[in-house]
Amino acid sequence: MDLDAYVMAHHHEWRRLEQLTGTRRLSGPESDELVDHYQRVATHLSVVRTSAPDAQLVAYLSALLSRARNKSAGTRSTTWRGVTGFFTERFPAALYRLRWWWISTFAANVAAVAVMMWWLLGHPDVEQSLMTPDQIDQLVNEDFESYYSQYAASHFAAQVWINNAWVSALCIALGALGAPVVYLLFQNIANLAIIGSIMTRQGHAGHFWGLILPHGLLELTAVFVAGGVGLRLFWSWVEPGSLTRSESLAREGRTSGTVALGLVAVLLVSGVIEAFVTPSGLPTWARIGIGILAEVVFFAYVFGLGRAAYHRGVTGDVDAALLEDRVATQA
Repeated sequence: MDLDAYVMAHHHEWRRLEQLTGTRRLSGPESDELVDHYQRVATHLSVVRTSAPDAQLVAYLSALLSRARNKSAGTRSTTWRGVTGFFTERFPAALYRLRWWWISTFAANVAAVAVMMWWLLGHPDVEQSLMTPDQIDQLVNEDFESYYSQYAASHFAAQVWINNAWVSALCIALGALGAPVVYLLFQNIANLAIIGSIMTRQGHAGHFWGLILPHGLLELTAVFVAGGVGLRLFWSWVEPGSLTRSESLAREGRTSGTVALGLVAVLLVSGVIEAFVTPSGLPTWARIGIGILAEVVFFAYVFGLGRAAYHRGVTGDVDAALLEDRVATQA
C-alpha cells in the first residue's frame, strides 16, 4: 500500500476528528459525527498497522482515537450507535470476509448429509442396528412431531436458542484446535441423516422435511457459519501469512468473537421460527416459504451490507478499539 497516498486520501477525516475532539460542547449531530469519524479512523488505523506499519502514524492515530473515545464516553448516542454499527458493519463484514470458509463448510455438510442418507437408505441393516422396531415406530409416529409441540412456544424458543447458541459457541471456542469442530459438525449432520433416512424409509419424507426446513435452513446455516469460522481460526496459526502466528490467531480470534455475538441474534430468529412457525397450522408450503425467506434475507444481509462494509475497510475485528487505546497508552 502507498502510505503517502493513503494519508493524503484520509487526512481531512483525521483533522475533522481532531476538531470534534477539541470542541468543548458538541451538539447532537456533532456527537453522531464524532462517533462516525471514530469508527472510520479506527478502520484506517487497522489498515495502516496491517498493510503499511509506520510507528509515528500509528502512534498519532492511536492517540487521536484515545482522545475521541474519551470525548464520546458517556454520551447517550454512543451505545446505540455502537450496537447499530455492530449489526450494520462489523458483523456482516466479518461474515463476508470469511464467506468462503463457511460457504465451503455449508456445501460440504449438505453433501455429506445427502451421501449419508443415500447410503443409509441402501443399508437397512444399519438402521436396525441403531434402533429397535419399537423405537423406530415411536420416533416416526410420535416423538418427531411432538418434539415441536411438547412445550409452550416461548419456552421452546428459548430452549432451542440456548442449545444452538451453545453448539455454535463450541465450534468457535474450540476452533483453534481444528478437530473438535469437525467432530461437532459430524455429530450434527449424522443425527439429521439418520432421522431423515428412517422417516423416508417409513414413508414420512414429506412430513420430515416439512418440519425441518422452516427453521432448519437458517439454524443449520448459523451452525455451519460457526464451524467455518472455527476452522478459519485453526488455519490462522497453521498458515499465518504475512503476520506472526500470534498476530494472526489474535486477529481471527477477535473476528470470531464478532461472529459469535452476531450469531446469537441469527439463532434467536431461527428459534422463534422453530417455536412458532414449524408446529403451526400453516400449510407446509407456507412454513417452508417462511424458512426460505429467512435464509434469503440472511444471504442478502451478508452480500449486501457485509460486502459494502468490507469494501469500506471494515474487518470485523471486535476488539480493535481496545487495542488502539492500549497502543496509545504505551506510546
